[in-house]
Amino acid sequence: MATSSTAPLQGLKIVELSSFVASPLCGLTLSQLGAQVIRIDPPGGAADVNRWPVTVDGNSIYWTGLNKGKHSVVADLHTEAGQDIVRRLITEPSSGGGIVVTNTAGRQWLSHNSLQKLRPDVITVEIVGNADGRPAVDYTVNAAVGFPAITGPTNYGGVVNHVLPAWDVACGLYAALAVVSAVRRRDQTGVGCHIRLALHDMALFVASTLGYLTEVQVNGTEREATGNDVYGTYGTDFSTSDDARFMLVALTSRHFRSLVDLTGTREAVTAIQAALGVDLFNSEADRFRHRQLLHGLFNPWFRSQPAAMVETRLADAHVLFARYRTFTDVVNAPDVQDNPLFANLDQPLIGSYLAAGSPATFDGTHFHATAASRLGADTGAYTADASQSDDEH
Repeated sequence: MATSSTAPLQGLKIVELSSFVASPLCGLTLSQLGAQVIRIDPPGGAADVNRWPVTVDGNSIYWTGLNKGKHSVVADLHTEAGQDIVRRLITEPSSGGGIVVTNTAGRQWLSHNSLQKLRPDVITVEIVGNADGRPAVDYTVNAAVGFPAITGPTNYGGVVNHVLPAWDVACGLYAALAVVSAVRRRDQTGVGCHIRLALHDMALFVASTLGYLTEVQVNGTEREATGNDVYGTYGTDFSTSDDARFMLVALTSRHFRSLVDLTGTREAVTAIQAALGVDLFNSEADRFRHRQLLHGLFNPWFRSQPAAMVETRLADAHVLFARYRTFTDVVNAPDVQDNPLFANLDQPLIGSYLAAGSPATFDGTHFHATAASRLGADTGAYTADASQSDDEH
C-alpha cells in the first residue's frame, strides 16, 4: 500500500477549520495525496463531530471517514490564546505551510488580510454558502438551483430531493484543485492568494456548463422531467421476470443496434421508423423523442427473462448496463473486496474496515490515508511546537 511519504503532495502543510462535507472533503483529498493536514476543532468538536451514521456506541462513522489521515488539534477559538495557536500553525515557516482551508468565514482574526500581515504569501480558501455571504447548505442550494423540479417520477407534480450532496462533493474537490493551483502560482511568483468559493456558485457553474440554464436563455424552454429516462439519448430501467432491475443506456448507434438484436425487435423498430419517418438506428434525438414506443418494444423481453440470464446476455452485447444494487450488495462484491482502491483501515472507536483511497492512480498506485486521529489527539504536539517557536523569538 502506498503511503503519503511517496505521494505527490508530500511536504505540503495545510490547516483546516471546517465541518460537514465540502471543506473536510477538500482536506481529505489533499491528505490522501500526501499533504499534512491539521484539522482544528473547538473543545468538544465542531458541529459534525457526532453526525450520523454512527456506531452502536455513538461514534461518528461520518466524522472519521472525512478526517482520515489528518492531525487533530483542539483550540478554543473564542480566546486569544486559541486564535494565536491557529495563526502560528498557518503562518510560521517552522510549523506551517501558509495555507488555510475553512468554511467558517467571517472571523476577522482568520481573514486573509489579517493572516497576510503575518505571512505575505499566505493562501486562504474560504468556502461559503452564497456568494453574498448568506448561509446555505447543499440541500438548500439544490432547491434554489432547480434540480428537484425535474427529479423523480414524471407523474409526480412535486419536487424530489436527491440524497447525494452533489454540490458539497463538487465544491470540496474544486477547493482542493484551487489549493493546488494557488500553491503552483506561489511557487512560481512568491505571491499568496485569497480564494473564495461559494457552494451556490458551484451549483450554478455545473447547471450552466451542462446546459440546464443555457437552454432557458437560448431556447426559452426548461429541461423536462424524464424520470429514469436519460435526457437526450436512449436510456431507461427495465425489470426482469424475477423483479430484478437493470439500468440500460444506448448512447451510440452501435449500442442501439445491439439492444435491438438482443431483444429480437429489429423488424418492429424498422416498421416504426417507416411509419414515423424517423431514423431510430442513427439519430440519438429520434430515439429520445420516441423512447416510450421503444420501451414498449423492449420491455417484454426483459420481463420474460430472469436476472441471471439478462445479465449474461447484456454482458455479451454492446450495451451499457448495470444491475441496481444496494450498498450491502456493493460492499460484498469484488468492487470493494478485490479492488486496490480499498485497503484495510483500523479506525479507533469505529473498527476495522475497507476504506477507499484516492480514486486517481499515480503510476498505477492508489494513495491511502491513515486513520483519523481522535479528536484533539495531536493538540499537545502542535501547541508544544508553537511554544517552542515563541521561546525562540
